[in-house]
Amino acid sequence: MFALVTEKAYEQHRSQFDALDNEGHGLQWLRLADDGKLHGPSDAHPEVAWLSSDLFFGGILNRFFEIVEGAPDFRWLQSAAAGVDLDPYERLLNRGARLCNAHLTAIPIAEFVLRAVLDVFQDAERWRMAQADGRWEHHNFRELWRSRWLIIGLGAIGAETAHRARAFEAHVTGVRRHPTGDEPVDAMISPAEIPDALPEADVVVLATPATPETENLVDDGFLSAMKPGAVLVNVARGKLVDDEALLRAMDGDRLDAAILDVFNAEPLDPSHPYWSHPKVVLTPHSSGGGIGRWDRGAELFCDNLRRLLAGEPLVNEVTTMQLPTDLPFVTGRDKQ
Repeated sequence: MFALVTEKAYEQHRSQFDALDNEGHGLQWLRLADDGKLHGPSDAHPEVAWLSSDLFFGGILNRFFEIVEGAPDFRWLQSAAAGVDLDPYERLLNRGARLCNAHLTAIPIAEFVLRAVLDVFQDAERWRMAQADGRWEHHNFRELWRSRWLIIGLGAIGAETAHRARAFEAHVTGVRRHPTGDEPVDAMISPAEIPDALPEADVVVLATPATPETENLVDDGFLSAMKPGAVLVNVARGKLVDDEALLRAMDGDRLDAAILDVFNAEPLDPSHPYWSHPKVVLTPHSSGGGIGRWDRGAELFCDNLRRLLAGEPLVNEVTTMQLPTDLPFVTGRDKQ
């Protein structure tokens, strides 16, 4: 069996691939280099492939899919991403290939959220400015202790964020349409109850998928219901936020800050008012950039490859391009 990986991933995780080879699975590795060249037998076609994290930043993603979709006997793709909204995924499923996604970035995104909120609460920029000016200047700041958090979306990212916020003794309310009962939160509410929870929340975290129902979830009504001085965090998708409504809210005294890692159009236009707004903390869709995701991705790929070869169920298999019904989003009816 031929397996396609990037040259970078192969070199970085060589020991794990060697372990697979030593198990006698008869694997042969096709390695895609940064220049788009494929190293391996010229007539070889992959049956399985790992879409590792480096492919999203290396400029050869299209080349990767060209090879995968051109392979006549391709049977399984392991993606390093949680989202399944790329057209090639649907085409692969439609031709009978199997697809698995991953939740490798939940840990760094959760750490990003806590770091960013702490930065805002502690007004850390004042210390940085004072250091640059050589000023010994004290200031008081808000604590996470006993702050109240509303996390909209209790999937992998929302759950990891809730774990960390509660470690600071924050009170966390989670939003999920169909709770399982084991969510790491202090309280669970339905989507219809979001408007009632907003006036109590010091921090509102968006961690729910983008769907037609969640588009512009954060609108004028949502923002006007938020607690004065609250912090909004979006690590989901830019489509969840009505940009004009958010700018209007921040120009008033409703919000203390908006921590935005995702946007309606990316890269964000250099002329967009978010860049210079004093209440915006802006990062370039980088909250999931923790380097631990590389090892977690390799472990998942190798584990699932062993499962595939043994005929066992795969972890995180995606069987349809339609999102599951158990999503923590607010429908149009709920928003009324």
